Amino acid sequence: MLPLLFALGAPALAASTPQSPVRVVVETEKGVFELELDVGRAPVTAGNFLRYLDGGHYDGGTFFRTVHAENQPNDSIRIAVIQGGRDPDAEADPFPAIALERTSETGLVHVDGAVSMGRTGPDTATHSFFICIGDQPSLDFGGMRNPDGQGFAAFGRVVEGMDVVRAIHAAPYEAQRLTPPVRIERVYRKE
Repeated sequence: MLPLLFALGAPALAASTPQSPVRVVVETEKGVFELELDVGRAPVTAGNFLRYLDGGHYDGGTFFRTVHAENQPNDSIRIAVIQGGRDPDAEADPFPAIALERTSETGLVHVDGAVSMGRTGPDTATHSFFICIGDQPSLDFGGMRNPDGQGFAAFGRVVEGMDVVRAIHAAPYEAQRLTPPVRIERVYRKE
């Protein structure tokens, strides 16, 4: 009977064991940086990013947007981020949009180096992601960067190479478009 109790209890123990973060390397034409994805606290969002990564969809993509205080003339709440995604010439998204994992649920907030999914409305995120330059609390749940107050879904952070992220942020731009976009050479899981 005792072995049966242990066998029945094993799945419950496994389910409550925290998942280890996943390390990801991002190689760009401006240099390399490393992300740590919190698959335990943001499983939907991190899982979405990883399915694009594992499918090779970020290879050949770009960082196409840089947001600075001075290039947001119509925004009363200003932020600082870089935004990237898969190859802009690729066909329609291969995966459906995901549910929004709010920062109020995950506890992952938009601090310096946080990586988060871009979205146009709740439950619309697909492949586009951004990295915070400095703390950006207006992007958290209850923040008013978006009028809906739902915030964005942070799912990890830069753990190495923040200088590369800052170099992309400082690259030439017109309005909020990087000119030219910064090419993403390869994105892969770190062994």
